[in-house]
Amino acid sequence: MIGKLRGFSNSKLAGVLVGIIIIPFVFWGMGSVFSGGNTNNVAKINNEIISSKDFINFVNDSRLTNEIIKANLDKNIIENILSELISEKLIEMEIKELNVKVSEEALANKIRSNAILLDENNKFSRVKYEKFLLENNLTASSFENSLRKQELKKNLFNYISGGIISPHFLKNKIYISENKKIELEFLDLDLVHDKTATDIEVEEFIKNNQDLLKIDFIDAAYTKITPQNLVEIDEFNDEFFKKIDEIENNILNGSNLNEISKIYNLKLDKISNFVLNDNSDEILEEIYSKRNQDKLQLIDKNDYYLIFEISNINKKIPNRSNKDFIKSVKKNVILKKKFEFNKELYEKIDDKLFNDDEFIKISKDKNNIKAITLKNLNDINFFDSESVELIYTLPNKSFTLVTGETNKVYLTKIKDIYYSKIDKNDNNISEYSSKSNNDIINNIYTSYDLSLNTKYNVKIFNQTIERVKNYFR
Repeated sequence: MIGKLRGFSNSKLAGVLVGIIIIPFVFWGMGSVFSGGNTNNVAKINNEIISSKDFINFVNDSRLTNEIIKANLDKNIIENILSELISEKLIEMEIKELNVKVSEEALANKIRSNAILLDENNKFSRVKYEKFLLENNLTASSFENSLRKQELKKNLFNYISGGIISPHFLKNKIYISENKKIELEFLDLDLVHDKTATDIEVEEFIKNNQDLLKIDFIDAAYTKITPQNLVEIDEFNDEFFKKIDEIENNILNGSNLNEISKIYNLKLDKISNFVLNDNSDEILEEIYSKRNQDKLQLIDKNDYYLIFEISNINKKIPNRSNKDFIKSVKKNVILKKKFEFNKELYEKIDDKLFNDDEFIKISKDKNNIKAITLKNLNDINFFDSESVELIYTLPNKSFTLVTGETNKVYLTKIKDIYYSKIDKNDNNISEYSSKSNNDIINNIYTSYDLSLNTKYNVKIFNQTIERVKNYFR
């Protein structure tokens, strides 16, 4: 179970989950998913039952939204959540069986040494502690219990993997993989992309993307409310704001803009079949941006009040005479061409059908091919970090597509790789000792995981799990 979760944590999905970890969440209506007898259980470990309630509480604690879970059902997110819960239970059982302890003194010292709870003199601050609990909606007991569990788990893993000393060749292996120098040849694909869009291509794109290209056209009436046109003076006063309050009450009571304009003698401007363009003024931009909110609105603009009412919104494709629209379509046609070009190129590379001759051919001009040397895995001065990580996994003479810090796409070829060994006296050797130790420990944890699943009899009630998954579909 632990191993399964570890794999999940390295996935792209895990990155999404980390990003939403602070979102509060409650399984509204989930109680109805589970009902009756044994179907109320999601799993069993030896004689210990994991109920649907346990599962729901665990999900609530993970703070995943319905939307995230629904979007990742096909990626086994429910199974992985359950896997993590089972792992927690197995570890608790193991801690109990091995009699792993954490003293109250050690727990207190852990809290007192937490950097966020220290004052300007590096002393534990009770005030900061109380503030921390309040901000995180925690009680002292719940926080301390959570910390105790963490420390017990840490002590268990230290017990399992204590005394690990990695041999020098493992440190050297990691050092070599991260510090090899890689000579690259690369081509900025912007230099070879087709940046034209013919009338035929434009029409074809419009024909095939009708729904995508439809935009909102609005009909509306509006006016600026100033002291001059409302109370016939040049400055704001109590009388002006009293009438503004009256207008707000009229809106709340269901009056429309025509009725309000008659009461207060306001002259209305009208727009018909309007869509935002480069020449739209501030008022029209404001009205258009609020088109999906209340039809009648009164907005304080500091120097004046803007009142408007949108009477109609019509989704349609702009007229071909609209230059901004045609410009936008042409841009999309060009982007589509770029995407298809890059996709075809990637597939060729992936299918091992791309070679040096193709590289020269696609460049159009040899002078378009540039050279760069990456000094190590952290050399992200030109390509972004993910691209460099990808390059460092590839063999010599291979091709790939990467992106740069400017979001450009590059076709790259690894021309040569130069290796160097770590010096035993290198100042960074402790860093590579730590990395190699972690690799060994992770392998130990994987084996430990397998042993726990063998040691304890884990049974999954798949019918209940399917009912949970169906709830989100």
